[in-house]
Amino acid sequence: MRKDFTPENELLFLALGGSGEIGMNVNLYGCDGKWLMVDLGMTFSGGEYPGVDLVFADLEFIEERAKDLVGIVLTHAHEDHIGAVPYFADELGVPLYATPFTADLVRRKLDEAGLTREVKLNVVDNTDRFRLGPFGISYVPLAHSIAEGHALLVDTPYGRVFHTGDWKLDEDPIVGVPTTEEELIAIGDEGVLALVCDSTNVFNPNPSGSEGAVYAGLMDEVKRHAGRRVLVTTFASNVARLHTLGEVAKATGRQLCVAGRSLDRIIEVAQDNGYLEDLPALVDFDTAMRLPRGEVLIVATGGQGEPRAALARIAEGNHPIELVAGDVILFSSRQIPGNEIAIGRLQNQLAERGIVMVTDRQSEIHVSGHPGRPELEALYGWLRPQMLVPVHGEMRHIQEQARLGLAHGIPRAIAQKNGDMVRLAPGEPGKIAEVHAGRLVLDGDIIAPANGEGIVMRRRIAAEGALVVILGPKREDVTLESFGLPLEEDMDEFLLEARSDVLDAIAKLRGKARRDRDEVFEAARLAARRAARRWSGKSPQVKVVLVGG
Repeated sequence: MRKDFTPENELLFLALGGSGEIGMNVNLYGCDGKWLMVDLGMTFSGGEYPGVDLVFADLEFIEERAKDLVGIVLTHAHEDHIGAVPYFADELGVPLYATPFTADLVRRKLDEAGLTREVKLNVVDNTDRFRLGPFGISYVPLAHSIAEGHALLVDTPYGRVFHTGDWKLDEDPIVGVPTTEEELIAIGDEGVLALVCDSTNVFNPNPSGSEGAVYAGLMDEVKRHAGRRVLVTTFASNVARLHTLGEVAKATGRQLCVAGRSLDRIIEVAQDNGYLEDLPALVDFDTAMRLPRGEVLIVATGGQGEPRAALARIAEGNHPIELVAGDVILFSSRQIPGNEIAIGRLQNQLAERGIVMVTDRQSEIHVSGHPGRPELEALYGWLRPQMLVPVHGEMRHIQEQARLGLAHGIPRAIAQKNGDMVRLAPGEPGKIAEVHAGRLVLDGDIIAPANGEGIVMRRRIAAEGALVVILGPKREDVTLESFGLPLEEDMDEFLLEARSDVLDAIAKLRGKARRDRDEVFEAARLAARRAARRWSGKSPQVKVVLVGG
């Protein structure tokens, strides 16, 4: 395997995040000694790391080569593509490039982090072409579930790469004007070396659906529930959906009320950039609650079961917005994998109160922002790339898209994962090396390795509990404290027996071992752990400490 990772006289591709997983997208292109980064995203821990909310790609590889990094180009403003910017952009020390809507959201993140002066943010018109080192870059508008979703057309001395970002085909996108079929065919006519493509919905045999159809679905549902208070929960970033809900509110004679700080922020940014100009005036919570039930339409965050979001607080009854039996919630969003338990808990809480819920399985009130198989097949035919590199998916998605591409005439498909260094040109394309591509977590105010001692220990304690063995200056001075072991009724008896086991284990030490602190600590640790396993079936983390001696 190759060990020199300077891209000399070649075009390389390397994912540090987003390949082998959904979210946390970070992609690198290497060409003639320089590197280009596409997107700098994050993901949420989903409980995988106790006490941690945000997870990032480990950027060690490119941090060591930051002098050769020419810039970071952002495809769109979803958190899994821009969420890590305020944590790493300053350290990487290169300019950012984004279209106006995305740039506005990124600018606010930098402002909150106090990095407005430290990080240069370049706002690029959707139609502008710009150059960063050996890379010529053009934005290619595509439909997605946020304003200004874009692919990138990356021109290099070795051929052109079409990097899709997140995308779908939509004849009625409500917001934005995607690149047409004819324009995409023209790009293909000029030649595409590699298609680096979103794999998220590759198992969906149907097209993702149109935002225009959601408009009709939401209109029908709100009309069907005339006389009832209706709340719609959706992804705050979906500007087209917010436009639709504004139109539905006007058509059904309802006042519009929004609940959630992220909704407030998106609406402000959208209107600052020429979107949602026809959104009706919003009413505040007090006004919404005074209106007759059939004369208000509420939009709220929290459809993924987030505990601090507006919908969770409404379900708990500690939000100014109140719902009662017979009121209706429309879940205009899909379940993100990993959120099923949280969403189920929220929906059960609402059901217990007699609130009616409608999901996208019951009515066409949501469509995905990612391409199903027919859309992927269409793009293959229009662009006719020499090779396909699936990204943005778990390995099952990436492998399946590789098979799909080969079956539809793409000569080569490279199934890669985070850390796989892939040569795109010249010569035979394929994996040439593996580099470090781990995870980092934001733990409080500290960014730490996800597999570091502190996080690993916390995960073990969460699963198995903990014991502390306290040794005093005298042989008989031994006490134990238990944390998280399921022995409430038997705790006193267990601690007595565990103490006896520790004393016996120390007493059995002979010679130098008796005077060796490490030997004493290890004997005490193992004895306490064996006692806990015997009593509870758990293998807790055991900490031995010495006091007073």
